[in-house]
Amino acid sequence: MAQAKEGDRVKVHYTGRLDDGTVFDSSECGEGECGHDHGPFEFTVGAGQVIPGFDAGVKGLAVGESKTVHIPVDEAYGERMEEMIAVVPRTELPPEMNPEVGHQLEVTQQDGQIFNVIVTEVTDESITIDANHPLAGQALNFDIKLVEIL
Repeated sequence: MAQAKEGDRVKVHYTGRLDDGTVFDSSECGEGECGHDHGPFEFTVGAGQVIPGFDAGVKGLAVGESKTVHIPVDEAYGERMEEMIAVVPRTELPPEMNPEVGHQLEVTQQDGQIFNVIVTEVTDESITIDANHPLAGQALNFDIKLVEIL
């Protein structure tokens, strides 16, 4: 039976959990329970479309086979970096902006690159934004089932 290898386009079902058991994402969530399309997740193994530990977890699986993988921080989203947190004076924000804790904002760098940040603190004088991935600094656990090799 064929096994998933580098370069294969695959479909998988997955459930991602933190070490404390908290589910942070699943391809099998019920209607209205998550923020993405329902059904298997499709990607190309080894193409850099997923975190390295997830890629490695899919390699070698046969269709219908499942496994649980533990992904250490360095093979997931990396360590949290304090330099990715910034305090921005309100005077630098558009006057119509009313940021709240938890809001996601797009920031454009001087070179034109756009990236997402999360507002983590709001005061009358400034806001604090964090460009770290929300799962940075955490080891992840995935239950993965290979549904199809395309």
